[in-house]
Amino acid sequence: MKIISIEAQTFEAMIEKFNAFTRKVDSICEKHGDKALQKWMDNQDVCVILNISKRSLQTYRDNGTLPYTQIGHKMYYKPEDIEKMMPFIAEREKDKQIKRKEKNR
Repeated sequence: MKIISIEAQTFEAMIEKFNAFTRKVDSICEKHGDKALQKWMDNQDVCVILNISKRSLQTYRDNGTLPYTQIGHKMYYKPEDIEKMMPFIAEREKDKQIKRKEKNR
């Protein structure tokens, strides 16, 4: 274990800056409402709900069709954004089925 020694004044300044940062984050959270992660969905949830593959989900993210938030290496989606995607996905599936039928004729 490595021990680092700093002056009390420097330590107190660091603590004050951290507290100021915490207050700023709290203020932003209050301003923008409850953004609790339990209300957000991850990749697996979205793939199951929309009945799409992970690759399709990646494509929707890449082309800007589906908004997302990335925290670390994990993606999160708002339920209301997923609801907006449902008619779009249904229409795509209909088009695919029509093309398959035409191809098999």
